[in-house]
Amino acid sequence: MRRQFGCIFLGLLLGATTSVVQAAPDRWVSDDLSTWVRSGPSDNYRIVGTVNSGDPVTLLETQGDYSHIRSNDGDEVWIKSADLQSEPSVQKRLPALQSKVEDLTGQLDGINSKWQNRVASMKATLEARQSRIDELQKTNDSLNEQLTSAQSEMRKYRARLDTERNDLLMRYFLYGGGVAGAGLVLGLLVPHLPRRRKRRDRWF
Repeated sequence: MRRQFGCIFLGLLLGATTSVVQAAPDRWVSDDLSTWVRSGPSDNYRIVGTVNSGDPVTLLETQGDYSHIRSNDGDEVWIKSADLQSEPSVQKRLPALQSKVEDLTGQLDGINSKWQNRVASMKATLEARQSRIDELQKTNDSLNEQLTSAQSEMRKYRARLDTERNDLLMRYFLYGGGVAGAGLVLGLLVPHLPRRRKRRDRWF
């Protein structure tokens, strides 16, 4: 009877343990330590070994500050709950992180290459525009010089025209004055000139 009861109790205990194992999430040993594990859930139990930092383990149950775990080797030991973490270790995540870093580095190189090409294109465009601006500036300077020269020539011709116009006006004035003076003198002299007598026709 006792033997049957013991078998039943052991079966119930194994069933409960199995149910706990199936429902419990996986855990990993913290990355920053290599810790001792014990045979029971307190410091009073003896140390039965160690687990390496970053090793994945299966959480079976928790009592107080300790957690009952199963390692990859199938050993069931107790470890302080503070020494477990709920995410994969850095060692497990390192390949994925390295792949992501390489991917991001490739994208960054592509972006950098595109940006350099864009900058080179913009630089070439700016240089072409600057060359065109320099050309236009030279043309503008040349036109300004031509305009300045034309304005100077215009002032010279205008001064010359004014001089010739003044000379012409003076000539007209002198000519008109001379004509008027001659007419006046003639008008004064004509009445005093002796009149010519008319010859009478005589019959012989």
